[in-house]
Amino acid sequence: MQHPDPIAPSRLVAVVVTYNRLAQLQITLPRLLDAQAGGLSRIIVVDNASTDGTADWLADQQKEHAALVVHRCAVNGGGAGGFEAGMRLAVARFDPDWMLLMDDDARPEAGAVAQFMQGDRRTAMAWAAAVYHPDGRICDMNRPTMNPFWHKGMVMRTLTGMLRGKGRDGFHLTSLDYAGTATRAVDSGSFVGLFVSRRAVETVGYPDGALFIYGDDVLYSLAMRGAGGVILFDPAIRFEHDFTTITDAEQRFRPLWKSYYHYRNLLMVYRLASGGWFWLVLPLMVLKWTIKVRFHTGERARYLALLARAITDGLAGRTGVPHAQVLDWASDQSRVPDR
Repeated sequence: MQHPDPIAPSRLVAVVVTYNRLAQLQITLPRLLDAQAGGLSRIIVVDNASTDGTADWLADQQKEHAALVVHRCAVNGGGAGGFEAGMRLAVARFDPDWMLLMDDDARPEAGAVAQFMQGDRRTAMAWAAAVYHPDGRICDMNRPTMNPFWHKGMVMRTLTGMLRGKGRDGFHLTSLDYAGTATRAVDSGSFVGLFVSRRAVETVGYPDGALFIYGDDVLYSLAMRGAGGVILFDPAIRFEHDFTTITDAEQRFRPLWKSYYHYRNLLMVYRLASGGWFWLVLPLMVLKWTIKVRFHTGERARYLALLARAITDGLAGRTGVPHAQVLDWASDQSRVPDR
């Protein structure tokens, strides 16, 4: 269905994906319920088969709040599977103009939803919020990015930054962008405080739930940009993301199975982002990832085996590997047999 393009959005549905983080969800849901006064019409919580009492708590909340819709998955489909399921449900049941995406440990600050709803949002296919830690620091993992391969001079700036250990600074927004008042065009945003238009779904479809975790938001954003869509960062829309900061010293994947998804999906991101540069970038990335084996004392063989599988599947665009299989490959008992 084609929607009229009102100056201000008329129907906004929040999509929250949760898995075994009830304490965080108990903070996020009340924040979203408060945001109804700012124009949020529905809240969809996708429960990825949690086992910590989340289902019972959500059932009680659903009795009290008509705006809340709970979708419990039979199995854990990861964040990517949850966002695809939640967005499909939102479109099928509520026909929204916009969807607001977030994890269970992320939530809008007071007034953020009203700030979005009161503005003219027709100029972009998606809007990215400014995401902060609860203590006020910029949340580095949620900084919107520019694709260095699409902007003159940015590849060299990024490579120079990598030599100084600050490669991310070459293509991520800076503190000056957060401190300003102007919106800024970006090439990707994270699924924490990302407002996705119905036009985006009509243009590029839904995120790929088979990615399980990591990279689904970047691939979806790049697909929007590749289709001619605009993504804008608005520093006036503030989000909070309450998670433990990962330091440079913590370079070991815990649990190990996450390394498979990280490298497979990141390779797919690089392939889409770099285009003709990809075959020059690939050897550098493989070397960088292989060197990180030094952080995995006691499991180095399994790390390298998972990395090899991730590279093979990433190059083939193979995202249908069952999560149970990945867990088996990463387990102490697994001999990682050839396929």
